[in-house]
Amino acid sequence: MSSLAYRPVYSLSRGGHPESLHHGAIAVVAASGTLLAAYGDAQFRTFLRSTAKPFQVLALVMAGGMEHYGFTDRELALMCASHSGTDEHVQVAASIQKKAGLREDQLLCGVHPPMHNPTADRLKNSGIALTPNRHNCSGKHSGMLAFAKLRGWSLENYIDPQHPLQEEIFRFFSEIAGLPVSKLTPGVDGCSAPNWAAPLYNTALAYARLMDPTGLSAATPAAVEKVRNAMLANPEVVGGPGRFDTALMQMAAGLILSKGGAEGYQGLGLRAGALGKDSPAVGIALKIADGDARGWVCHALTLEVLRQLGALSQMQLSQLEDFGPERTLTNWRGLEVGKGEPIFNLEPGS
Repeated sequence: MSSLAYRPVYSLSRGGHPESLHHGAIAVVAASGTLLAAYGDAQFRTFLRSTAKPFQVLALVMAGGMEHYGFTDRELALMCASHSGTDEHVQVAASIQKKAGLREDQLLCGVHPPMHNPTADRLKNSGIALTPNRHNCSGKHSGMLAFAKLRGWSLENYIDPQHPLQEEIFRFFSEIAGLPVSKLTPGVDGCSAPNWAAPLYNTALAYARLMDPTGLSAATPAAVEKVRNAMLANPEVVGGPGRFDTALMQMAAGLILSKGGAEGYQGLGLRAGALGKDSPAVGIALKIADGDARGWVCHALTLEVLRQLGALSQMQLSQLEDFGPERTLTNWRGLEVGKGEPIFNLEPGS
């Protein structure tokens, strides 16, 4: 890892004295491919993790899977989601599987407690066993299985990197990101499905094109628009109660698409006009170097990027103040002991 890839972006202080420092890298790209702004190395390569989900479902949509199975936009949104595992989310996952003639036990994502703490506590206290549909990636895996079934491919090994399903997923991301498949570094995600590392610049470009797919291949724009519109129309499905992606998309009312990933990764798409009259569609990709173990530095950094770009008003930022950009640090007694604040300024692209 280059020492120049990441630069200081967020500071934590205690008693007015610096205590911790987080580093990151940011790329802001127009749908035309112009690098509008950056901080750190915009060409730094790292894994998208769940930020890849909107692109992993494109193959299914391109193949006519929505029409073939009668999937709704809500179900498509869950295929792009890192959902919270609420009963509502499980019902949507089960509906996808029923329409596609699939079983929950065919999902190879594994099992983990719901991200929604009240649901997790209820299941634990009731002695209810966890199942794959509670996994935050159950929608993605259901979509992958539905696509494999549509094509008549094997369902048992759908997460094999050499499975034709995964090869098509890589190919579609390659096109929308403007990057040859050979330049995508393969890896395995936490849910066992293939994932890839790509430069922040190319992921930001992919998110910009998610908002404005003009110029992509003849069939792709319509599929891209279906994915984008499903996510924007169903933000509560993409994340869940109290989750950052959900709150940001609900507040932005269709102007900003947000999808986070593990280890401090965030992808954003801004509609044309979101930064002012005649502004182009814009994509943003950012990564926190240390993986953001607290889980909130990435959110604070995201809001600061949007603030500096002029994408959010002060009133809008105040509605999201629980996520940042500045954070009040409290101890276990609820006493205020410190502060978190952004310490960077975006630089013009070159």
